[in-house]
Amino acid sequence: MRIAYITAGAGHMYCGSCLRDNTLAMALRAAGHDVQLIPTYTPTRTDEPNVSHDRVFLGGINVFLQQHLALFRRTPWALDRLLDSPPLLRLATRWGVSVDPQRLGAMTVSMLHGPNGFQHKEIRKLVRYLADEMGPEIVTLPNSLLIGLVPAIKAEMRVPVCCTFQGEELFLESLGEPYKTKALELIRERTAEVDAFVAVSHFGADQMAGYLGIDRDRIQVVPLGITLDGHAKRVGRDPDPFTIGYLGRIAPEKGLHVLCEAYHRLVSRRAALPPSRVWAAGYLGPECRSYLAGVQKQMDDWGLAGQFRYHGELDRSAKLAYLRELSVLSVPGAYADPKGLFLLEAMASGVPIVQPRRGAAIEITETTGGGILVEPENPNALAEGLLELLSDPGKRRALGERGCAGVRALYSSSRMRDRALEVYRSLLAPAGSAGS
Repeated sequence: MRIAYITAGAGHMYCGSCLRDNTLAMALRAAGHDVQLIPTYTPTRTDEPNVSHDRVFLGGINVFLQQHLALFRRTPWALDRLLDSPPLLRLATRWGVSVDPQRLGAMTVSMLHGPNGFQHKEIRKLVRYLADEMGPEIVTLPNSLLIGLVPAIKAEMRVPVCCTFQGEELFLESLGEPYKTKALELIRERTAEVDAFVAVSHFGADQMAGYLGIDRDRIQVVPLGITLDGHAKRVGRDPDPFTIGYLGRIAPEKGLHVLCEAYHRLVSRRAALPPSRVWAAGYLGPECRSYLAGVQKQMDDWGLAGQFRYHGELDRSAKLAYLRELSVLSVPGAYADPKGLFLLEAMASGVPIVQPRRGAAIEITETTGGGILVEPENPNALAEGLLELLSDPGKRRALGERGCAGVRALYSSSRMRDRALEVYRSLLAPAGSAGS
């Protein structure tokens, strides 16, 4: 099967969607399929072998210039290619190019206009590449923010287009008006042109069906899968001291401050608490440095500075080593996350989780049996959940073992690949033969 898999780069940071797309492309290739992983906006950054194309389409510099300067909507393709150079795009992201939805509203709407937007020249280049140099049987989009590509793809090639939902509603909800309303209107207008929608969780499918007004039957679920190499079932004694881990982007909506508040309440009410600590790791953008500084100061004011450590952003080997040192993991975000990749990574290494009862965390926890769920937006409930596992090493080990086995049975990259292939084959099957 020849699959054009478009992915959206996230600049200088590791991105859950990029990691998922790369893992799926690797698994499909390993099964013998001809897959091209085509980055847009910026090169992708992954913590395992990156199989994406070395050419970036819809390069962030060109997209930005064509949005704001009419001259660049008519420049020759040769000049555009220079501006799409991966080294130049990486340099631009290091300068701190904004991904703030409040600043990207007009550009988001323009991209959703597709061939009728300011970036029509960039869209034409991508579509010509697909048609002339690849000839795919299926084209997949990484999120609904790129649904504006569908008319151009359909006009050039008679191939099915599949669109994945990976949490872009969080971005859409953060757009300022009138851009949010217009963006949603444009996405909803294009949904009828998409041949299949894929969500990475049942929660995500249900949420996006209501959010975009799509018949739920049109959304297939292809659960997340991870590469299990390097993850190992925990053996021997638990880490000492008891270590509560956080793994995710350092930002207010991800809830590091909530975890630290819960830890403060935990140690305040239990004078005889065994030695313990809070560790955090993940991407820290320039705009969130003051947020992390505030969290660290609060821990210091509570007299807990020596029990908190930020480990920075981790590559794969460092992440695996980090997970081996954790007793439990919790990322108590302030929103219903439709993915939860970090939960799978923790459980694959035998680390139980304590998560708010919402989003994909519910189905991941219930299907694997690898953790406990607590009331959202409640530091006291989170503190009680953490105390439960701190006080009961036997339960902690049992949850870790169940989670480790559950991820291997239900959330491997091969399981994700096989489910994705079921969706793709149904799109290529002759009418009336999908069930044959």
